[in-house]
Amino acid sequence: MKKLFIFALAALMLAACGDQSKKDKDDEETSSERADNISQADADARDRELDELLAIYNDVTEAMQQINEAQGRVVIAQQGERANRRQLIQEDMKFIQEKLAENAELIQKLRDQLANTDIKSKQLKRTIDDLMSQLQSKTQEIQRLRDELEAKDIHIAELDRQLESLNENIDQLNENVNTLQDTNAQQDQQLHAAWYAVGSKSELKDHRILKSGRVLEGEYDASFFKQIDIRQLTTLPLYSKKAEILTSHPAGSYSLERDANRQYVLQILDPQRFWSTSKYLVIQIK
Repeated sequence: MKKLFIFALAALMLAACGDQSKKDKDDEETSSERADNISQADADARDRELDELLAIYNDVTEAMQQINEAQGRVVIAQQGERANRRQLIQEDMKFIQEKLAENAELIQKLRDQLANTDIKSKQLKRTIDDLMSQLQSKTQEIQRLRDELEAKDIHIAELDRQLESLNENIDQLNENVNTLQDTNAQQDQQLHAAWYAVGSKSELKDHRILKSGRVLEGEYDASFFKQIDIRQLTTLPLYSKKAEILTSHPAGSYSLERDANRQYVLQILDPQRFWSTSKYLVIQIK
């Protein structure tokens, strides 16, 4: 998984470098074209973000390795006969508990830092989710190991509260993830939302959408509009032999075509361009 994480970061860094190389090449183009390229400062900022994410990820994987090593020592110690085995087990179990808590914080930090950057990578998000799954699995392993120790009367009282607290932290992290996913879904829906209204001239006037030949000026009846996702609406049957688009949309991004019944159908050829000037579409039919 570490290779996947590093590969994903490397791909993003190459993309950033590619953008910068494009800027150098475009220095000979017009100033408006150069303005579209990523600046060196932007590329440096992206590199710093990637470096910080990789540093946190390395801390998590290193801590997980230390947990595995300490867990192995506990397993060996509980099977041995050394006089100080109880003390050794207690020290290693305490160390494991501290590292588990530390990893929970680091994974949350990694998730927060990725969310606060402009980096959009499904692979990185999946890797972070895998880290959380590993942490949950390891916590369950340590719980079983602690149960085994208790069965052998090697009870470590001070770890009970820490383990309970860690489980609460993991539950809270999962709750935060669910909340973040819900928030992202709502933001995604809002980002791609648009509204359209189709009606006769009198209907549009009645709902104050059309006033004195002008569209959407002043207050109007928003309930007459239907909300859609611009990624999904590409064809809109108008069920009329006469239709006129009253709102402004870029030429070439749509077409009005007739169906077999000679009724108009709006075809949105380029949704991004079509809705770039307005997220509201008003069509007058007869």
